[in-house]
Amino acid sequence: MASNLDTLVTVFGGSGFLGRHVVRALAKRDYRIRVAVRRPELAGHLQPLGRVGQIHAVQANLRYPASVDAAMRDAHAVINLVGVLTESGAQTFNAVQAEGAATVAKAAAGAGAQLVHVSAIGADEASASAYARAKAAGEKAVLTALPTATVMRPSVVFGPEDDFTNRFAGLARISPFLPLIGGGQTRMQPVYVGDVATAIADAVDGKARAGATYELGGPEVLSFREIIEIILDITDRKRALVSLPFGLAKLQAAFLQFAPGALKLTPDQVELLRHDNVVSETATAEGRTLQGLGITPDSLEAIAPQYLWRFRPAGQFQRKNA
Repeated sequence: MASNLDTLVTVFGGSGFLGRHVVRALAKRDYRIRVAVRRPELAGHLQPLGRVGQIHAVQANLRYPASVDAAMRDAHAVINLVGVLTESGAQTFNAVQAEGAATVAKAAAGAGAQLVHVSAIGADEASASAYARAKAAGEKAVLTALPTATVMRPSVVFGPEDDFTNRFAGLARISPFLPLIGGGQTRMQPVYVGDVATAIADAVDGKARAGATYELGGPEVLSFREIIEIILDITDRKRALVSLPFGLAKLQAAFLQFAPGALKLTPDQVELLRHDNVVSETATAEGRTLQGLGITPDSLEAIAPQYLWRFRPAGQFQRKNA
């Protein structure tokens, strides 16, 4: 049987937030890694994660099947991490998360490669959210083209440079109040990016069930309000929490979708917040979770202080317990 040193894994979207953690996890297991990204010249930060020559970046765009086929040549396993949180130009939810996922799955099937496809909890073809509908369409296309594929559905992913905890920590630094959309009652199960990466690498190792959909959540189910309170406590900020009804939030998002940085909020993101984002009882009962893979998930309160300390007021930048 071939060792990991002889196994090539192509990672689509490997230069992003989750991608760099997946590449690190694979590198530690001695896989050869081909990172397929739209702009390989911007993926140089991945090289130190492995040995010399272990990680190689190539150009690929899911909207162009020929580039996907080329990036997958001779690969034994394929991981698709590509997704977008907001649409921009040709990078629409449908083009990237539905049609793009189908392109990867068809190519993997043709190449006889194992596929791990990363989706999201909340993927639902009947959802009012275009993001959630596209995620569901992508899952369906993947399992139709390659029934043995493994689908990973994480809840809200947190960690250094995430677009969630860092956004609200940044807002707390510049604003005297923080909005609680829908009253902050939406339940989430924040999951550490390192745990998600470990689950994906485990799937490549063959520890996950072929054709199964795993739901990845952290050790705690928290309301949106509780998460904001944790972020404020870590960053030592006292801010008013203002309840914002969904209708008003969606109206404001019609304008804020054009705002820069942490102020950006789209109507589609408001729709996503109408529904809880937690691991289902069925997935838990069937062992299709982090715990089912033998992974003990880290909590938000244990990990977030390691990187959110930089948002603390001037003079308080030292990490707790440093």
